[in-house]
Amino acid sequence: MGMDFVVEVKKVEEEEEVESKYLKGVRYLCENNITRVPNKYILPLASRPEKGRKAAAAQTLKLPVIDLAKLRSPGCRLQVLETLAKACENYGFFQVVNHGIDGELVSRMASVGKRFFELPFEERVKYMTSDVRAPVRCGTSVNQVVDSVFYWRDFLKLTCRPLESVLPHWPSSPMDLREEAKSYAERSKSLFLELVEAILDSLGVGTGMLPEFEDGSHLMVVNCYPRCPEPNLTLGMPPHSDYGFLTLLLQDDVHGLQVQCEGEWVTVEPVPDSLVVNVGDHLEIFSNGRYKSVLHRVLVNSIKSRISIASLHSLPVDRMVSPSPELISESNPRLYKDTDFAAFLDYMSSCETKQKNFLDTRKLTHENKRNIKSLEE
Repeated sequence: MGMDFVVEVKKVEEEEEVESKYLKGVRYLCENNITRVPNKYILPLASRPEKGRKAAAAQTLKLPVIDLAKLRSPGCRLQVLETLAKACENYGFFQVVNHGIDGELVSRMASVGKRFFELPFEERVKYMTSDVRAPVRCGTSVNQVVDSVFYWRDFLKLTCRPLESVLPHWPSSPMDLREEAKSYAERSKSLFLELVEAILDSLGVGTGMLPEFEDGSHLMVVNCYPRCPEPNLTLGMPPHSDYGFLTLLLQDDVHGLQVQCEGEWVTVEPVPDSLVVNVGDHLEIFSNGRYKSVLHRVLVNSIKSRISIASLHSLPVDRMVSPSPELISESNPRLYKDTDFAAFLDYMSSCETKQKNFLDTRKLTHENKRNIKSLEE
């Protein structure tokens, strides 16, 4: 056996060992006291977050605030619905206050999510899988199986429907995770149903679909963004849009969420005791483009770790999503193809990043094409 062959085999083994280390997640790397961002996480220059003077001048964005106490008041409801419609049209995001989810439950959910990622790696690895359909999935980056460059994020994904069936599969450690996550999932679902009823009302369409949303898909994602020694070289999440109908985001007080607004990245200013809500691709399709599923990303920092909990809601997985017939007319033609969530899962299993592939480009005018392109860039 030649020396060159032995050296080559050793090199391959070392590369496989390094690659395996990255698949264990960012927390694993941090627990081993790294002081530099590994090359696997360094983005191409054009994809990195801005630094220096441009970053210092970056704007913060105070999203429109929807007060659910006023939404529930007959005398204020129309005014709140107008604010809601403008937020979905202009920003694709809004913040909700007086949402009815108990503050202590919110704190406990954030705490148990944080403590999950503080468990020994031997506990976390039990739930690491590349199967995007698994009822529980712990992983890193976006799709660690196919990502050529990794993102500075670990996640725990919990399928929440049907809740009683999937609950036994959820992690049993920390001991209170199942109880707190179940309570939070139930309250999140109730809040989603109230918001989606308001969304349908704001669009001027009937609420006959509400029973379908009650049986719809629900995925909860606990995101962990550890402190990063060189945050200007990487991102917690790349620019993306969410595929469902609405996403309800619980975040701590650490800045990180950025939204693309008028071609610029702006940082969302957290509002105490609020949830951030954003329009998903399914709602953009359903509204025939009136409400926008806007690109957003996540920054990391060198000072504090960040925890967020996203609840993604939509119609049942096998339900085809189409533009509402009530929103299509000769002056407002259909702009989107039919799509469903199952097709998206297949797409995510084979691709690094998601692109909007549900536009019916055959029916787009030149102006519509220009507007849609600006959303995708």
